[in-house]
Amino acid sequence: MKANVLRKTCSYLLVAAIPLISQMPGVADLWQPTSAVAQNVNKKSALQLRLNAEKQIVAQDQQGKQTKVWQPLKGQAVVQPGDVLRYTLTGENTSDRPIKNVTINQPIPQGMVYVMKSITAPDDTKITYSVDGGRSFTENPTVQVRLPNGQVETRPAPASAYTHLQFKLPELGAKTTLKATYKTQVR
Repeated sequence: MKANVLRKTCSYLLVAAIPLISQMPGVADLWQPTSAVAQNVNKKSALQLRLNAEKQIVAQDQQGKQTKVWQPLKGQAVVQPGDVLRYTLTGENTSDRPIKNVTINQPIPQGMVYVMKSITAPDDTKITYSVDGGRSFTENPTVQVRLPNGQVETRPAPASAYTHLQFKLPELGAKTTLKATYKTQVR
């Protein structure tokens, strides 16, 4: 399937209660650049966000051994079911003051499934997940499953149920950068 791998949607960054709108990953034909840059409604924001995407490619080294490499996605990228994409979210505090209580919500694009336990982020980052379209977040999402006997059981949510990721930092220091990555797979 030929599609752009980044799509314009809304994400929210709560920094002193100021919402930001950023470009989000997805499969659609609305996005041309290779990275996304957050746009702040309030032009005085000290936090600059970027989102880059890479596709996992299986290559061969000089000895013929297969290796996995990451290829940056540019312009009209071709992705197919089963392809794994890695997103890198970078948040830079450009001010001379720390930013407290940073919260970044990232939607999992339609047509993609979150790859479980694929997030890398700084140690002080609290990671939570949503399975209800971003209305609520928890560290261990669950879903209700109706059993053949009619009873309802609570089970861990499968990767296909995840709709959003949330990154929370108690503080982002002055003139510092946050970097987090996560993976998705094309359905």
